[in-house]
Amino acid sequence: MSRRLTTLTVILTGLASQASADVTTPEKVHNLSTMLVTGEQESASLNIDSPSVAGSRLNLSAKENPASVAIANRALMSQIGARDLQDAANILPGVNLAKFPGSGASASLRGFTGSQVNHLFNGIPLAYVIAARPVDSWLYDRVEAVGGPSSFLYGASSVGGSLNYITKVAERKDQEITGQLSYGRFDRKKAAVGVNQAINDHNWLRFDYSKTDSNGYIDRNEDKTDSVAFSWLSDINDKLTHTLAFEYQEEEEDSPYWGTPTLNPQVGKLAIDKSTRDNNYNVQDGLYQQRVRWLRSVTDYQFNEKTTLTNTLYHYRAERDYQNLEKYKYNSDNSLITRSAGYQQRHEQEMTGNRIEVTHNGELFNRHSDWAFGLDYNVNHHTGFPSSSGTFDTIDPHAFSPDDFSDLGIGPLTEGRSNTVEMASVFVENRQSLTNRLSLISALRYDHIDFSLKSAPSSDETNSRWDTFSGRLGLVFALNDDVSFYGQYSTSAEPPGGTLTTSGNSTIDDFDISKGRQFEIGAKFNYLDDRGVATIAAYHIVRENFLVTDPNDSTKSLQVGQQTSKGIELASSFQLTPQLRADGNIAFVHAEYDEFFESGTSYQGNTPKSVPNRVANLWLINQPTVDWQLGFGSRYVASVDANNANTQSLASYTLFDAYARYSVNTHLDVTLRGRNLSDKIYAYVGSSTQYYVGEPRTVELTLDLKY
Repeated sequence: MSRRLTTLTVILTGLASQASADVTTPEKVHNLSTMLVTGEQESASLNIDSPSVAGSRLNLSAKENPASVAIANRALMSQIGARDLQDAANILPGVNLAKFPGSGASASLRGFTGSQVNHLFNGIPLAYVIAARPVDSWLYDRVEAVGGPSSFLYGASSVGGSLNYITKVAERKDQEITGQLSYGRFDRKKAAVGVNQAINDHNWLRFDYSKTDSNGYIDRNEDKTDSVAFSWLSDINDKLTHTLAFEYQEEEEDSPYWGTPTLNPQVGKLAIDKSTRDNNYNVQDGLYQQRVRWLRSVTDYQFNEKTTLTNTLYHYRAERDYQNLEKYKYNSDNSLITRSAGYQQRHEQEMTGNRIEVTHNGELFNRHSDWAFGLDYNVNHHTGFPSSSGTFDTIDPHAFSPDDFSDLGIGPLTEGRSNTVEMASVFVENRQSLTNRLSLISALRYDHIDFSLKSAPSSDETNSRWDTFSGRLGLVFALNDDVSFYGQYSTSAEPPGGTLTTSGNSTIDDFDISKGRQFEIGAKFNYLDDRGVATIAAYHIVRENFLVTDPNDSTKSLQVGQQTSKGIELASSFQLTPQLRADGNIAFVHAEYDEFFESGTSYQGNTPKSVPNRVANLWLINQPTVDWQLGFGSRYVASVDANNANTQSLASYTLFDAYARYSVNTHLDVTLRGRNLSDKIYAYVGSSTQYYVGEPRTVELTLDLKY
């Protein structure tokens, strides 16, 4: 495995040094991607010259932004065959994202996990990890990643970074029709359509729909999704525009896969019985369902060439239902498995808010000075309906009956804890030109948080309140038109317990905000006559005053925790020949606890669980003729610790993918794609007693249509 990583490292270093990834299609990078795009289509290759809203409200290009910003746009998602947002996010530098029913989206970024990585939809944070469960990618235009503390942009949390999922909306195009049909192993099917249509000179509509279903690579684990989006763009006059956008997503997963139990002794590298790789130990009628609705009203008013006002009114509602038997554990001689932890739950979440922001391109001291000001207010409400059971039965893993959920003896749903989070925010951001080549970028945000909790409908309400500031200060120096260097200091603020939407009294109490800070330096540049583009970043992050278990009383918490993370991220796209391009990124991170207790034991100096110290991606894209395109990709994820004691770990893994695409004509592409070509058995996430086995080798055929 180390030789594979070394090979990736040598190739990336040979391409150049660099870190992050950045946006769509500019003139300077067009030479790099002429084999892939024509006309106005966007490019899948790394781009640092085009303006972007990722990582700033000032519409800066990556070279102008003193931060690590990476983007997986539609072209890149198509190149790697991204089926859902997990596939799309994992192509970005340093991101390791996994989806599974109980945690929605388990992300690791810059040494931090869980609620320390903020997930947003169209720039709106839901403050709930389960709400970030990766869904079908058809409705989405791109995924943006910002490395390190970014509370100044999106509010509380995000010490490790932010992942922002941006949906497609209506554009000013006369007509565009796209479609996709695919079929693959495990009876995985997808049908999707997208239509962007001009109604007249001032109105445009967009409609997107996708349907997927699969028998799953785990026994009895069928899954189906329906996703629909509608948007209406209207130019009311030459200054005022309005966009109305609605998205609805529905998913149903039968007998959800909750993992495969690990063999005893559970020390060192955890292992499974490979003959049970496909087994599903959930009950016959296990279930996960989610229904998600988004509604946004976006109004833009152009006062003049320099000043614009944008108002976004948004509403979100979701219900998630669980009916499963979730934990499985071997006996001492690994001959029998005990099944336990039956759960029947419903989660209901609803959020309504409004954000207003003004951008102004002006001058200060006879130098360019760009500003963004804004206000944001939202109310986020979450209610849980939990019921559970203990040990259910003991089975032979090679011959067992899954039984029914009714056999667990769990009663009807009853309303449990209800949380309400009310947040009011003020933010400002500025880019001040100091010289022709040197710019100062600064940002400041204030959040006022009111929190209320009822442990049960009949219980008394408890209330807490916090006020917090976060910000950024950075310098960007443009050495010339192709090279820029930057440095920044940024901070984050995190509520006690990490996620207020589901926190209980024990994680709130009288605790204060947890703080984070980051120092980062880096460079972004085009090289070798624009044949290549690259980025590199080095950072040091400290998260402090988070909750840890009191070593003298396991029922209590102390606000003394501290974690440090430092690392390097590199990314590059390089045109090796007129027909062959290489895209790659690699991230190195060293994360450790400076102060941390668990079960009365100090884990000072240990690595947090689920954090890989190396993650790398490499793609080679060859276009031998105008009609044919061939791609070969690999992904490496280093070993991760399965517990904070660092006595158990999950093995590293390397995956290989490939595809061949043939353009039948200007309207139809046919793609044959293989994933996990070596049929690697690997754990993409796990714990001490069970881990989730990744997808085996698959092959799929896809038809892409465009008119």
